[in-house]
Order: sequence, then C-alpha cells, then structure tokens
Amino acid sequence: MRYIAGADLSPPDGDGIVQCGIVIVAYPSLNVAEVKTARGKPGFPYVPGLLSFREAPLALAALERVEILPDLLLCDGQGLAHPRRFGLACHLGLLTGLPSIGCAKSLLLGKCDEPPKEMGAWSPLVDKGEDIGAALRTRASTRPMYISIGHKVDLAAAIHWTLACCTRYRIPEPTRLAHFAAAGRLNT
Repeated sequence: MRYIAGADLSPPDGDGIVQCGIVIVAYPSLNVAEVKTARGKPGFPYVPGLLSFREAPLALAALERVEILPDLLLCDGQGLAHPRRFGLACHLGLLTGLPSIGCAKSLLLGKCDEPPKEMGAWSPLVDKGEDIGAALRTRASTRPMYISIGHKVDLAAAIHWTLACCTRYRIPEPTRLAHFAAAGRLNT
C-alpha cells in the first residue's frame, strides 16, 4: 500500500453546483500527495437510495484528473451497507477497478450493538440477517463510523485500512481531507 485516496462531495450550492474532492495521501505517513476536484451540476436528480448515480460522475471526473494512481479508495458514503447493497463505494470501485471502502458517518440501514468504547472496537452491522458492515470505533469514546466493503476488499480489510487511516480524528484522514477539498478549503 503506497497511496490511499479519499473521496467526498459538497452539498449543492445555490445554483445546484456540486464539487467532488479527491485527496491522495501517501501511506503510512498520511501526508497529502495530490488533491484534485471536479465541479458541475449533477445530471441525475436526488432520489433516496440512488445517490451514487448523482455523485459518481463527478467523483469519476475528479479521479480522471489524478496523476498518482491510488491503491485504495475510501468514500464518504456507503458500500454494501446500502438498501440495494450497492452504495457509492461499490459504484466507484467497480467503475475504476480500485479496491474501495465505504466510510459513513451515519447509519443508513441495519442494526448493530454499540461497540465498546476503545479505539478499534467494532460490532457487526446486520440487515435482514446479513452482515453488511461494521460499526467501528475509530477513536476512543466517540461515535462509531459505519464501514462497509465497496469493491475488492473484505470486511476485515475494510476495518484494518480504515483504522490505519485514522489519526486524531474520528473520520479517516483521506476522506476528512477530501471533505475540505470538496468545500474548496484545500488547494488543488
């Protein structure tokens, strides 16, 4: 593992324009290696459960601009933990061929026990009897992140790499920085 990318999208502005930020960090230092963005008006309406059709084109446009090919993509969103079992992390992973992980800040569906308070603790996220992800404590005594596989990774690897990318914040560094890039607060 040499480079890990994070992807996040801004909410639409007053004109309906959205910006996607892609930040690639070197591993294991997690220092920024590259930042790219793409702006535009989504070509798909907001439909609950179909958000990846709205967000993926801009994320793909930003990913096409990167010069450093990442070894892994962390998405601020869902992977398998999605009503259709195919969230943004699955969508982007499949379309790019990159191993990908969904790192969501909130629970979309499923049930889980509260994981123990220490960093690295997790509990299975289950929907209709199927394990679809994990509630992962990325920092001691903070709210968990909801981690699910996207593409070419299993849940154990998704948990491992999410934790490996967490520094002093609850959100993994690549997606945390991508949030700032999407908001125009990290230079491209």
